[in-house]
Amino acid sequence: MRRQVAAQVVPPYLRVAAEIRRRITDGELAPGDRVPSTRQIAREWNVALATATKALTTLRQEGLVRAKPRVGTVVAAPHRRPVAARPRTTPDRERELTRERIVHTAVEIADAEGLAAVSMRSVAARLHAATMTPYRYVNSKDDLVLLMADAVLGELCFPPGAPAYWRARLEWGARSLWTLHRAHPWLAQIGPLTRPLILPHLMAYSEWMLTALDGHGLDPTTMLNLNALLYSHVQGIAVQLEREAQAASVTGLSEDQWLDTQAPALAAITASGDYPTFTRVIEAVGESGYDLDLDELFEIGLSSMLDGVAALIEGRSRRAGRSGTS
Repeated sequence: MRRQVAAQVVPPYLRVAAEIRRRITDGELAPGDRVPSTRQIAREWNVALATATKALTTLRQEGLVRAKPRVGTVVAAPHRRPVAARPRTTPDRERELTRERIVHTAVEIADAEGLAAVSMRSVAARLHAATMTPYRYVNSKDDLVLLMADAVLGELCFPPGAPAYWRARLEWGARSLWTLHRAHPWLAQIGPLTRPLILPHLMAYSEWMLTALDGHGLDPTTMLNLNALLYSHVQGIAVQLEREAQAASVTGLSEDQWLDTQAPALAAITASGDYPTFTRVIEAVGESGYDLDLDELFEIGLSSMLDGVAALIEGRSRRAGRSGTS
């Protein structure tokens, strides 16, 4: 009976992560093997996509899996059996409230429950502090969100040996930012592109991207536009992660369950004859259906954008060459 109760209170994403972890440590999934995608997890365990994403994020943080460009999430090599955390006592100095602890706690809440769940009250409750105590260290929730964003953006570790080729450098930056948004879906919600956040760690990311674009004949406005465009590509896809979690919470339906409710409307549209191309494409997909994979969507968009950047750079090089010989 006690085991049944304990199983009921374990969050679904931890149960999913535990099973995939078992497959890895037992050798069912070898290093380099692709692990189930978020959609596969959602179907196999009957959970929401947000839950599947959190399960994979947990495994990434443990170092058991990693994102492989154009492939998906694969088993990391070498992998190690996770070591259970040792219980420890908390010294008085660790129990002291600091701005860093407040920010760290707020990030944990946002990662688990979404940005809407973060408030000065919820943070204080998690820290077992008086409701007004966090205000001694942070002026408001708005300030707290900015500190949270800068803290997680600080997880971007730029390698000292940067790729010399501009495309490889931009790819590294965009994919690293996408992985960060995967781990912290709420990050895409913090502000519109038209009101950029002047945060130290976001500036470090922009510095990396602008350095890749520098020295190729692009004017400053074009460089800034391309940096914003690549950032917005990541943000625009990542914003769907938390929106799906919110939709699942409000409706109580997983993505697949919601799509099932739309089947009659879809059948009516395809039968109407008003949308022949759409109908032909949907029918061509077959019974397996269209599986919208956000990782794949990100890679397609990134590749297309970088092809466009290459065309800009090559075009300017050709014009510069002609003007130099005239």
